[in-house]
Amino acid sequence: MADQTSIEWTDATWNPVTGCTKISPGCDNCYAERFSERFRGVAAHPFEAGFDLTLRPERVEQPLSWKRPRMIFVNSMSDLFHKEIPTSFIDKVFDTMERADWHVFQVLTKRSSLLRRYINQRYKNAPSPSHIWLGVSVEDAARVSRVRHLQEANVAVRFLSVEPMIGPIGRIDLQGIHWVIAGGESGPKARPIEEEWVCDLRNQCRASGVAFFFKQWGGKTPKSGGRTLQGREWNEFPRLRRQKRNFPAGSQTLR
Repeated sequence: MADQTSIEWTDATWNPVTGCTKISPGCDNCYAERFSERFRGVAAHPFEAGFDLTLRPERVEQPLSWKRPRMIFVNSMSDLFHKEIPTSFIDKVFDTMERADWHVFQVLTKRSSLLRRYINQRYKNAPSPSHIWLGVSVEDAARVSRVRHLQEANVAVRFLSVEPMIGPIGRIDLQGIHWVIAGGESGPKARPIEEEWVCDLRNQCRASGVAFFFKQWGGKTPKSGGRTLQGREWNEFPRLRRQKRNFPAGSQTLR
């Protein structure tokens, strides 16, 4: 678990699983893979196995010892709904999140159909707890079916990560979505992002009353292009009745 992170929309990261495999164009230049593979073969290093999918049971209960409330990005270095992760292990991760209800957990996946199946089995009679936010990554218009899968899951708080935004999203159904994050790709092979794509998505969020967070323009490094969109930063978070935490400095909640 990392007590600090450079990710603007969260406070900390927690990785009970690391490593993954690519499933769509948004994965092509994966930052987590690029970082992990630097250490492949380094004896005793946490990423000695590079970006191979690795369960880390010793980390499963870490958030229970972190007493100050945090917003925690779950598996920033993997995907909790990867098909090779046993359901029994996912159960243990959710058990911890349910017990550590003073935190907010942000679970993000590209395996949206597997998320839907798991959530609808675990939470048959009531929505998932409101301190566990479930989200899907949508990098372009060809991947918007993931939004529908999320909407069909029995989830209390839903969010979208449109990052890396590698193409226009087009018209998107935001019913039941509470938060949208958007951002450009970063790294040596970063693909371009167009202001028109971002503004169209932002305008759809505004029209639908959905909180909008613009993370970055991207480029060679995450900070290369800054994060100002049309003269201002967009730092909105969903305003939820249950939430009592203080959001990161400079953020706004959507009323």
